[in-house]
Amino acid sequence: MRIPIERVPVKVYPDSKRVIARFFFNGEERAKEIIQRVMAIDEDEIFGIVSPILQEYSKRHRNITKLLHRHCNKLKYLFDQLNIDYDEVKPYRRLLIGSFFTHEYSIESAAFFNPSIVEDPDQTDLEDGEKRLIISFRAVGEGHISSIVFRRALIDKQNNIHVIPVGNYIDEAEVIRNAKYNKRLFFEKAAASLIDVEVLADVEKRLDDYFEYATLRKLITELQRVEEDDYRKLQYEKMLWLSDSYYEMVFSLDTDITDRVIFPFSELERKGIEDARFVKFIEDDGRSIYYATYTAFDGSLIMPKLLETRNFYDFKIRPLYGNGAQNKNLALFPRKIKGNYVMMSRIDGWNNYIMYSKNITVWEKPILLQSPKYSWEFVQIGNCGSPIETEHGWLVITHGVGPMRRYCLGASLFDLEDPQVEIGRLKEPLLVPNPDEREGYVPNVVYSCGSIINNGKLIIPYGLSDYSSSFAMVDLESLIDKLKSDSKS
Repeated sequence: MRIPIERVPVKVYPDSKRVIARFFFNGEERAKEIIQRVMAIDEDEIFGIVSPILQEYSKRHRNITKLLHRHCNKLKYLFDQLNIDYDEVKPYRRLLIGSFFTHEYSIESAAFFNPSIVEDPDQTDLEDGEKRLIISFRAVGEGHISSIVFRRALIDKQNNIHVIPVGNYIDEAEVIRNAKYNKRLFFEKAAASLIDVEVLADVEKRLDDYFEYATLRKLITELQRVEEDDYRKLQYEKMLWLSDSYYEMVFSLDTDITDRVIFPFSELERKGIEDARFVKFIEDDGRSIYYATYTAFDGSLIMPKLLETRNFYDFKIRPLYGNGAQNKNLALFPRKIKGNYVMMSRIDGWNNYIMYSKNITVWEKPILLQSPKYSWEFVQIGNCGSPIETEHGWLVITHGVGPMRRYCLGASLFDLEDPQVEIGRLKEPLLVPNPDEREGYVPNVVYSCGSIINNGKLIIPYGLSDYSSSFAMVDLESLIDKLKSDSKS
């Protein structure tokens, strides 16, 4: 018999009105033609053309003039090629030019799913039993490009969930590329990214054991300038794409959490940032830091990456290394165990693995933890977010794929001090898509990327057939008892 689970009558839907203003570029020749046409407009006419644009789009974007100036500035090199003194171009004309190289992108227009939930860093001014939450979602827009968006919620002492309405704007962050690279790790990842090994060896010998982004870019630019072979030029370019996978994102302090979107920045994640699994991690000194593992996708290559933040304003992003940092489904434990970071993974796309490391970005020697056991998970088993610590053991929500590619949620319990020891595992699914949940972007799927415990209940946010999201609750004590009893029968 399946354990009773309560579906919460709260749904979070995608909002196609949530748009960001992105740089739009259709090639240098067309860009030059547009610049020349705008430059030919009489100065007295410029304001009359650009003013209505500013009035209309200022209602949709926090600082549209700043965005248009920024996009115009990206074209400065083309002004030089056209023998136009960029510094002499007046502000309103720059704004008009910038508008021709800007388009709106609806980040949630196609799908909105795979939520992960953590405690908000701000828990002030709450009553006993209440908790302020941050929920991340995978949002999908035109071209199936995935990004990370957020909602804030409040859960009360009766475990009623109140999702706070979103703000009027949504913004991308300022991106800072100031990484310092470990040469050995960088070139190991480059080899795993299928960059030509001979080209890698040539570049590697020219760099110190630790090097900065500016150093690498300068070296690559010099090598590309003298290189005649197009194949080698592309391999050099791929190294820069990899270097762009290390960066920091900084959001303005006047943004709400719902105003922030983590949109693909580097070339190696240009097709999406998928299934972020956030966890509140307790460091050795007792301080909290938030990590998220996610999958970067460039259309063919999968790269597991790590995101970290303390405040959800400033984010640091890095690739993960090692033969255990493969495929999808990496989920970090919320604290060290016996001095090691611990990670779950699904390196072969089929089974659950566990790994230990002294370095949070380097993962080697994955150990098989679970294989499909029951018919509802014969196709594959994986985690649905970071393990949750309870007094009885590590509670892991799993997903299983069975007949008709139906995704269900399950649960397992592992020993606190030796998480390779399975204490219990549900024989039946915990959550199965019901008739109201099976239709959507990808039918017959319920999926989660992270749950939380509050007032004796396990709260599971989950995606409904990759279109919208909702919540389910189960009594924690009853679940633990069921896990233990299923292991004995």
